[in-house]
Amino acid sequence: MKYTRLTKQQLEELHQEFINFLATQSITAEEWEGIKTNKPEVAEEEIDVFSDLVWEGVLTKVEYLENISAQNMHLFHLTDKEMKLISVKVMNPNIDLSTSEGFEWFKKNWQSDFVEYLTASKAYTDDKNLDKFDLIKQGAVITKGDLYNWFDKMIE
Repeated sequence: MKYTRLTKQQLEELHQEFINFLATQSITAEEWEGIKTNKPEVAEEEIDVFSDLVWEGVLTKVEYLENISAQNMHLFHLTDKEMKLISVKVMNPNIDLSTSEGFEWFKKNWQSDFVEYLTASKAYTDDKNLDKFDLIKQGAVITKGDLYNWFDKMIE
């Protein structure tokens, strides 16, 4: 398995897509029930293959990721050729960016001496989607890029 298995909830939400996936392999609902009962390891493999296909599709489309913790924001723009990063660090230990109060403080004080910025870019390895997945495994979430684009304009 290249990525990670979808959760039970994710699989339930993608129920129709999973049925279509099984159909592409000429597996009927009745046959699937038999596989789950008699060959659970084969059923697990099918779920893993489906999970990887879903992840591959999602990761191919991802353009922005954010990883926000108490004192740091890592905002990523995932272009065709490289990963661009805007990193924000708050030097006020009383501020927690992951709370609405902390973020409100930040919006008013983003230009203060208590906030540091860093930009960087990095080429992908041989597997662009795996690079993106590694960022998600580290806590990044997929976004539309509003925060990244706002900072990108401010930093210019």
